Amino acid sequence: MTYLPPAPLRLRLDGDALVANWRMLDHASGAAACGAAVKADGYGLGARGVVTRLSEAGCRDFFVSNWAEAKAIADLGVTVSVLHGVRSEDMGLAKSGIARPVLNTARQVQRWREAGGGICDVMVDTGMNRLGLSIEEARSGLLDGLEIQTLMSHLACADEVHPLNRLQLNRFALVKERVNACRYSLANSAGVLLGRDYAFDLTRPGLALYGGVPSPAAEERVRQVVFPEAQVIQRRRLHAGDVVGYNATWSAVEDTELAVLNIGYADGYLRGFSGVGCARSGDNVFPVRGRVSMDLLIVDVGTTSAVAEGDWLRVEYSLYDSALRSGVSQYELLTGLGKRFSRMWQ
Repeated sequence: MTYLPPAPLRLRLDGDALVANWRMLDHASGAAACGAAVKADGYGLGARGVVTRLSEAGCRDFFVSNWAEAKAIADLGVTVSVLHGVRSEDMGLAKSGIARPVLNTARQVQRWREAGGGICDVMVDTGMNRLGLSIEEARSGLLDGLEIQTLMSHLACADEVHPLNRLQLNRFALVKERVNACRYSLANSAGVLLGRDYAFDLTRPGLALYGGVPSPAAEERVRQVVFPEAQVIQRRRLHAGDVVGYNATWSAVEDTELAVLNIGYADGYLRGFSGVGCARSGDNVFPVRGRVSMDLLIVDVGTTSAVAEGDWLRVEYSLYDSALRSGVSQYELLTGLGKRFSRMWQ
């Protein structure tokens, strides 16, 4: 077997923080069960590692976007729902029982019935105008006779004070009166923190599990999970007036030292961090200089002689703060983390 050297960039993933975030959300959910959205490969962390740790902590309901994602974790023996429903191409896998479809359209409902039906979930649109049956369709009798485990909807503006939150809550309650299901579910991460009126029987957090802050009030309650680190490829000496990186967007005002790191926008560390991001070593903070390149990042280490070629630096990636710095949403910051990282659970 050909030896493959370790990658020069890695994600240190804090399993204790992941579980602590789930437990915080579980407590905030009150009597409702607390599930976990693990779509997009566990928001970029690796779905198998996430599911293993959360199921050991007591989580029983997991949500993915499509059937390929369901198949990837099927052997873990957990309950999985496929949020995008079931196409004709999916029916073979769907009928195998590895997961439940979340039926979103009248056509999907018909397809599921014609295939013999079985336990399913159903999504109803209460105001987001994305996926889901209309309220009129849901209340028309279309779903009568289906074996619905969870009837759900999705909040559009739960991360802010918005009149649509209460409107969606009231609309969902209206559908609940007409459609029989074992459980009802409305709240995402931000919805959990809106209060227990939104919890119903099951909550479905995603972002906050992984260290994202769904609303400013939650900043102190959510622990960081993802810590990118990159190796120093080269140490450089700059003189006053020298420029750095593409388009020479930064020039040194005095003599200084730079470190070039093996990470760039191809890895998800996007150009929005140019001039505003930073890396760290212990208590030392090293600002990003110049533009982020595809595979490389340049940071100013000043006169710090301790940083040498081959050393590892932690790239600052606290999601809430990083989103404010870069202008990139916390969701994009998480799910954009590339495949070149080694993912290392602590």
